[in-house]
Amino acid sequence: MLAMIARVGVLALASLVGWLAVALIRRYAAQRRGAVFAAMPPVDALAALLSPHEAGKPLRILAFSSADCSPCHTLQAPALERVRAARGAQIAVITIDAPTSPELTSHYAVLTVPTTVVLDAAGQARVVNYGFANERKLLAQVDEALAAATP
Repeated sequence: MLAMIARVGVLALASLVGWLAVALIRRYAAQRRGAVFAAMPPVDALAALLSPHEAGKPLRILAFSSADCSPCHTLQAPALERVRAARGAQIAVITIDAPTSPELTSHYAVLTVPTTVVLDAAGQARVVNYGFANERKLLAQVDEALAAATP
């Protein structure tokens, strides 16, 4: 009986520690997102990445990845291609190699790859997705940002 009580106590303690860790990580990510939303866009760094065709688009999606990121290439890139196909005239998708772009990686508080950032026409961050964002989620975010941009 005493062993059973000890096991339940250990399980409860482990669950509490796990819950606390998840809560702290979520809070940290939310604080980082808040800093990104409040920051002024790095106009020069973004302008260097945009082709003349992409510069006129009302929305941009920055897709942070790295050469050795398997989810970036097998999951995120195809989802972004489907979003581009669905909303092509309205968005530009810009792939950024996170390790070789420390200024942008730091500015957008990239915690992991893949990370996607939806920017409005002024370059202000509207949404930051840490980790894989599927096509449905990205389309909803793009549509919401487009709706907010139209008067």
